[in-house]
Amino acid sequence: MSFVGSPEIIQENDTIILYLGFDRMLSTKVKRGETFQTKYGALKFDDLIGQRFGTKITCKDGFPHRTQILYSTDISFILLQLEIRPGSIVVEAGTGSGSMSHALIRAVHPTGRLYTFDFHEARANQARQEFKDHKVDSWVSAAHGDVCKDGFPLPEGVKANAAFLDLPAPWEAIPKVKSVLQWGARVCSFSPCLEQVQRASETFRQHGFEDLQTFECLSRHFDIKTIRMNDQTSQEKSEISFKSIVPYAQIPGHTGFLTFATLNPL
Repeated sequence: MSFVGSPEIIQENDTIILYLGFDRMLSTKVKRGETFQTKYGALKFDDLIGQRFGTKITCKDGFPHRTQILYSTDISFILLQLEIRPGSIVVEAGTGSGSMSHALIRAVHPTGRLYTFDFHEARANQARQEFKDHKVDSWVSAAHGDVCKDGFPLPEGVKANAAFLDLPAPWEAIPKVKSVLQWGARVCSFSPCLEQVQRASETFRQHGFEDLQTFECLSRHFDIKTIRMNDQTSQEKSEISFKSIVPYAQIPGHTGFLTFATLNPL
């Protein structure tokens, strides 16, 4: 594709602009047989070839069983509340896409370790391969397993400083995770629904956890714009301009509720 021409039809190896929203545009190259993942689903390049530039395309389902990622606003707050630092031992239930896992690995590096578990075997295997590809596998152990049923099989004598639960029914894992935590350890449960929060909170209290708090992290962005107006105080036609801080019309919506608890040392 020539950048000085104006072709009408998308062809293989063309560079295209994907418009995913008013604040999200990406440049990529069309390659036959490949798929581009977006938050709306999977965009197959084969579906683009032969279409006119500017065509609206409906995305298909994304990666099978790959979960929604956590974003930086939630991740940074979780790391702060769990008091994770280099040398920490952390357990994670629900590896999913691995976005939270990577953040945890970076936080415990170079002397700590993450033990992460996922119920779905293919997802666990894919995450394990990604850790290896990203050269962080020296600080993480990724395993397939049902922690709600079988618990967290850590090496003998190992106790965790913190735990992160991203599960549909976190209350089933709370008794299991308690057995692998040090006294005073912090736990975070990530749930999209308040009904999950309520039941998890009740289970935390039943098993000796204290300092329960639930948060929702929302990030609002502002932009600095130049505002121009006609000067009504002047008899002559003139224009005045000034800088103003304007909030974005849309902000990222709800991702989930973060419930934190501390294992009572008494």
